[in-house]
Amino acid sequence: MSSARLDPVTLSVMASALSGIAEEMGAVLIRGAYSSNIKERRDCSAALFDSEGRTVAQAEHIPVHLGAMPEAVRAVMERDPEPGDVFALNDPYSGGTHLPDITLVSPVALEGEVLGYAVTRAHHSDVGGMSPGSMPSSSREIYQEGLVIPPVRLVRGGEYAGEVLDLILANVRTPDLRRGDLRAQIAANRLAGVRLSELVERRGRDTVLAAFREVVRYTERRTREVIRALPDGVYSAESEIEGDGITDRDIPIKVSVEVEGEGISLDFSGTSPAVSGNVNCPMAVTRSACYFALRVLLPGDVPANAGTYAPLSVSAPEGSLVNARRPSAVVAGNVETSSRIADTVLRALSQAADLPAEGQGTMNNLVIGGRGGGGWTYYETVGGGQGASRSGPGPSGVHVGMSNTLNTPIEALELEYPMRVERYELRYGSGGEGEHRGGDGIVRSVRVLEPASLSLLTDRRRHAPCGAAGGEPGATGRNLLDGEELPPKTSRDLEAGSVITVETPGGGGWGEPPKDSR
Repeated sequence: MSSARLDPVTLSVMASALSGIAEEMGAVLIRGAYSSNIKERRDCSAALFDSEGRTVAQAEHIPVHLGAMPEAVRAVMERDPEPGDVFALNDPYSGGTHLPDITLVSPVALEGEVLGYAVTRAHHSDVGGMSPGSMPSSSREIYQEGLVIPPVRLVRGGEYAGEVLDLILANVRTPDLRRGDLRAQIAANRLAGVRLSELVERRGRDTVLAAFREVVRYTERRTREVIRALPDGVYSAESEIEGDGITDRDIPIKVSVEVEGEGISLDFSGTSPAVSGNVNCPMAVTRSACYFALRVLLPGDVPANAGTYAPLSVSAPEGSLVNARRPSAVVAGNVETSSRIADTVLRALSQAADLPAEGQGTMNNLVIGGRGGGGWTYYETVGGGQGASRSGPGPSGVHVGMSNTLNTPIEALELEYPMRVERYELRYGSGGEGEHRGGDGIVRSVRVLEPASLSLLTDRRRHAPCGAAGGEPGATGRNLLDGEELPPKTSRDLEAGSVITVETPGGGGWGEPPKDSR
């Protein structure tokens, strides 16, 4: 690799160019996808990696996807990928997060030399398993959650590996949608190769390779500066997951954060051992949540790449809730436990930095699918309240923390599924009181028009998001089926006409509330 150094102007231009490639990859994936979960909610991510498997640019997509991508790239690199190949994987124990998230990794080559890797990850609304939507509330091992895909060639030398695609499609409930979404991912990866070749043509191979290296170094320098400004010390915090779908008991998460000089180390000793249900996390997801928490501390102009993570080390007891081992079930770990990990780390860091109050801390996963071979699956995460901060009130009705998706518009939902949205509004007054109020949650009620199955994976139904600097907590959430309150994690069979209501938590308030508001 060239040892050329870039002047600041060239580095800024090249960083924007690389980021632009990742953003355009995401746009192609969203526009080309078939399923509403990707084309409407944008539950997908895109990134560029160098030839050593380091992130050099990523689109502003899903935090839990992006932070775990490096392990997927390393898993593919071990399979000796060649130019023209596209590898698919979703195995959480080989670089994936949970089974619905299928990752495609493509070597990007110039004149036969691999310069880097184009990567897309998208949440597919069904990959088989014991229940429609592949997000059961009561799975006890990963094999119940869907088809496990180790790193395999979906495209070999530019040609589809038809047998592999046939195998995947034979194990899902919505094969036409899956085929379309996978093709959209392949197209996005292919575009990255085209755009990178054009960039090399304009700027030269040595400049592009130098930019790969220099943008990571720049980000690492900026990150270390922020950490250096924090007071050295050890900061501890703990929180919980509200049940695992098998039992309803709280499951403890504990973290110790040590800030020393320009580095941060996180230790999850004391966290619960892995549990019988599916709230366990592979280490890739735990690291991703920790990366997000560190990213929160950084100014908005710092690029997101491998340099962000260089000053951070994460350790967790093997076989624990946050470092699970095969065949532990993990489908809710990626969505719910990752959110709680990020909040717990931020709770510890708030002892050393000025951070907002806690947001809703859950993704409120709502999964509904046709019963008896109905052939449709609906998946959505529902927004809620963000915590307030010194600078002002928390936003209402937004996706918080490890999720960064949109909603499914009512028109798209009712056009695509046999369901009707009966209520969709802010949950007024659910944000915590304070000098600045926390954001309000959401109320979303959906009526199913034919028999279906329901899975709910939610949290913050018993333990409220905390306020900060004297602010009050936000309201806890609620799940209702025809008016009957449901546990945080549950499955039900639905008859035609049943109404599911999800009331999401509000964010915590910041600062002492005005006296007349108490």
